[in-house]
Amino acid sequence: MPFLNRNISFFLAALLMLSALVGCKTVTSSDTVDYKKSSGEVRGPNLSYPPDLITAQADRRYVVQDGTATMSEYVAATKKTAQLRASVMTGIPGMRIARDGERRWLVVEKPAAELYPQIKDFWQENGFLLTTDSPSTGIMETDWAENRPKVEQDWIRSALNSALDSISDTGERDRYKTRLEVVKPDETEVYITQKGAIEKCVSDSSGDCLYTIWTTRPTDPELEAVFLQRLMERLGMTQEMAKAQIASPAVVKTPKATLVQEGSAAHIDLGNSFDRAWRDVGLALDRSNFTVEDRDRSNGIYFVRYVNQKETTETKGFFSNLFSSKDDSALKAKKYRVIVKSTGDASCSVYVQDADGKPENTPAGFQLLTLLTDQLSR
Repeated sequence: MPFLNRNISFFLAALLMLSALVGCKTVTSSDTVDYKKSSGEVRGPNLSYPPDLITAQADRRYVVQDGTATMSEYVAATKKTAQLRASVMTGIPGMRIARDGERRWLVVEKPAAELYPQIKDFWQENGFLLTTDSPSTGIMETDWAENRPKVEQDWIRSALNSALDSISDTGERDRYKTRLEVVKPDETEVYITQKGAIEKCVSDSSGDCLYTIWTTRPTDPELEAVFLQRLMERLGMTQEMAKAQIASPAVVKTPKATLVQEGSAAHIDLGNSFDRAWRDVGLALDRSNFTVEDRDRSNGIYFVRYVNQKETTETKGFFSNLFSSKDDSALKAKKYRVIVKSTGDASCSVYVQDADGKPENTPAGFQLLTLLTDQLSR
């Protein structure tokens, strides 16, 4: 028996070495981004992912509940709903990509209330569960998922497909936030922002890995572009037209955010009209560690929550501390108001207030303005 086990181990090792020689694409494109399982099924709760990547705000309508449904029933119901909606959906005219530097967003001539459920279906079809689903605010956010790029299937990969899925891991996770902004009654702007996490090894003095922690990694605008293109195709645009719009030349963007400090008070000056400043601040919040709970465009107010990463940096790492119940009072996110105020035809100022609408003239308020200035200047 030991001899047989050694032979099996040697055989599997040889096959794995051969499979590693198979070439893979390295350029980020629509066909190298795949968050689904190899079978293409919609994912249920991913128990193989560390619990520190599971948000506490999950909408339980999109998670399989014990005793209420089997995974096969869940998958069948999801596919049936998606097929039914796809069969009656017609292409949406008047779609276009707007761009400012590396920032892209989709403009659709359709009311947000009609567009929202189609975008929700889109994320589920791409292998995600929603952890935030708020039609009233036009905000949805996916859970953390691993990108498993599609590769050519040779006989080795086909034979070891299930084994490779279980033993290989990229050590990276992504989640996506979608925000719908109503510009006109029949026109909606759609923003998609990506957040990334990477698993890093914490080593001792000898260089041996003691344990791993999850930490943030830079935003990837190209991943955002991939899903904007896919969304355009899902809404009825041809692949060629969607690719052409995504690939349009970037508009040269000049720095326009300045942090101004006057005594204990501070604010950001923006050299833009209110409409553009409102959009840019919204994107800056999406890309930072803010959670937009609500917004009031007519008064220029974003109602946000913020978690200070410096307060959550123990050995477990940022994500485990953020979602741990060990000390909820210490890790509870604080609420703020981010105010966008027009000061002229082509100028605005941005302020931070506390939850009661009073000026946040504290080190925390200055830190938040510094983070926003950094994002607005990119």
